[in-house]
Amino acid sequence: MNTRAPAEPEVREFTAEVVDVDADDRTVTLDQTYFYAESGGQPADTGTIDGIRVVDVQDDGEVVRHTLAEEPGPGFEAGETVTGVVDDDFRTYCMRAHTASHLLYGAGRRLLEDLGYGGFDISEEKVRVDFTTTTDIDDETLVELERLTNRAVWESRDVSWYELPTEEATAREDVAFNTKTEEGVMAGADTVRIVEVDGWDVAACGGTHVSNTREIGPVTVLDRSNPGEGLTRVEFAVGPDGIDRRARQHAALRETAAELETNAGELAETAASLRSERDDLEARVRELEQAALSNALSDFETVDKAATWRLGVLADADPNDAGDAAKDAVDDDGVVVAVGDGERPFVVVAAGPDSGVNAGDVVDDVTDAFGGGGGGGPPFGQGGGLDALPEEVLDYVRQWEPSD
Repeated sequence: MNTRAPAEPEVREFTAEVVDVDADDRTVTLDQTYFYAESGGQPADTGTIDGIRVVDVQDDGEVVRHTLAEEPGPGFEAGETVTGVVDDDFRTYCMRAHTASHLLYGAGRRLLEDLGYGGFDISEEKVRVDFTTTTDIDDETLVELERLTNRAVWESRDVSWYELPTEEATAREDVAFNTKTEEGVMAGADTVRIVEVDGWDVAACGGTHVSNTREIGPVTVLDRSNPGEGLTRVEFAVGPDGIDRRARQHAALRETAAELETNAGELAETAASLRSERDDLEARVRELEQAALSNALSDFETVDKAATWRLGVLADADPNDAGDAAKDAVDDDGVVVAVGDGERPFVVVAAGPDSGVNAGDVVDDVTDAFGGGGGGGPPFGQGGGLDALPEEVLDYVRQWEPSD
């Protein structure tokens, strides 16, 4: 016995005879049922059997088992006649969501190359369809998928379902198959259940559907992602949740436009202009920061050894920026040493090719003396995490001499 829900999705209440009760597992088998059993990405129906909540429905290929929230109790036995009530809100939502997924795939047929069906799932808040396609689904394509899907809703296209011989169905190029998730649609059967949206999409499917696309209501595309190689996942919302999400997006769009003192139609152009200004400002700030570092290095104290050393402390400097500035400032026969301030100072050393100093050796000796880590080579070395005050590091460097 299979569920009658796909064939008669409008039924919400029915009577049936109890065939079997397993009190330990809280499962009930009926001689007929209109509860949809979880399959192909569509969740199981909820509802009640004689007032006891149904929390899961599964089809093991032979019978449909209804799992109850509590034990059936006395009088709920094999041979009894019971009343099943399918939760109307959730069934209606699943019907809208499932048919909407077919509309989205139909929109994909019109926009995407080498299209294939990679998966489908309905959750309480959103629906996802996985496409296999060579087309990059960018923002523009995503918007067009939503537009075409809602256009098909508006056009009030009839939705029908029927059986076809398996051989005939598989030979038709217009029929979409998703054998991975549509359990039971094929399963070695002689026939395949086909769901057709008039003039829009044809697919092998075992789910419940609305009879006309106008029953779906607005479809709001939420996002896209790449869950696996060759797959693009598109998520959307339908029904009240889709309306609410669209309203929130509209409100956010208008609020953003107001903050930028523009209108929604010019928001993209305004944002692009602001981004360009931001990039220019960041570049200018970068130039000023580099100039400030260069000026600070030029004010370092000079210590004459075998080479001329310039030493000093840099306040609020990034180690990498300090290193770049030191390399730019060092003379061929000089050495520049900059120590960053803070609880765990850093040190950078740049040595000119004619200075006779190996910058990496200086850093190694400093980290040996004060902890931390780092290293480098003859022209440049860098270390960090020193357990010392900046002035203590400078005093050590003033007295540093290369080891034999």
